[in-house]
Amino acid sequence: MERRTFLKGLMVLGACPLCVAAAKAAGGGHWGYSGEGGPDHWGSLSGDNLACSAGTQQSPVDISGAIDAELPSLKVDWKAGPARIVNNGHTIQINAAEGSTLMRGDQSYSLLQFHFHAPSEHLVDGKSFPMEVHFVHKSAQGSGLGVLGVFVQSGAAHETMSILAASFPGKAGGEADITVDPNALLPSSLSYWTYEGSLTTPPCSEVVDWMVLREPLSVADGDIARFTELYDGNARPVLPMNRRFILSSS
Repeated sequence: MERRTFLKGLMVLGACPLCVAAAKAAGGGHWGYSGEGGPDHWGSLSGDNLACSAGTQQSPVDISGAIDAELPSLKVDWKAGPARIVNNGHTIQINAAEGSTLMRGDQSYSLLQFHFHAPSEHLVDGKSFPMEVHFVHKSAQGSGLGVLGVFVQSGAAHETMSILAASFPGKAGGEADITVDPNALLPSSLSYWTYEGSLTTPPCSEVVDWMVLREPLSVADGDIARFTELYDGNARPVLPMNRRFILSSS
């Protein structure tokens, strides 16, 4: 059995590994971002988390030395409408309604949810950003995922982010219905870096086509603070590239 196929088998709830409470997805011991449940120990908390310690295509990474390539443009067709905002105990997650898609060449992905990390999980030449948004998609071609990452930096007020921040449930397990247009959380340019990697939370399955936008999104300091009041430090440290390549679109 090929190694990548084996690691795909480690996915829990393969179509949507992050749509339910992430603690359940770990299939066992409680995980977090520090102490005995921190990233250094994820692989030993449950048999489902083997890839967290044994995988060689783990995420996030430091985006450095990217190779310019003729990559297909990203075509985003996300729908504005009702959604469910959830405090799952590890992040704030917005579960999207069906019908939103992302195309990259002949590859099609369906948007499942998006969520936040602070600080950013990916670095760029060793630099971190205050936050990072991950738009998690299921591939239409198989059981893999396509995750679009957007860096968030401090800047001018951003209406959609302000609406979301005001709606963040303050306690783990809290939920609310909202109306949101995820397109508003995209910067003006969709130029991107791409590489093959993994989920950045247990079970760390190596099934992700990563697409990280090069241009960050600017939002108000207060909206960043609203998130970090709830989750300050929910970022997995960067992992080695291990002979992988990062490609950069024009």
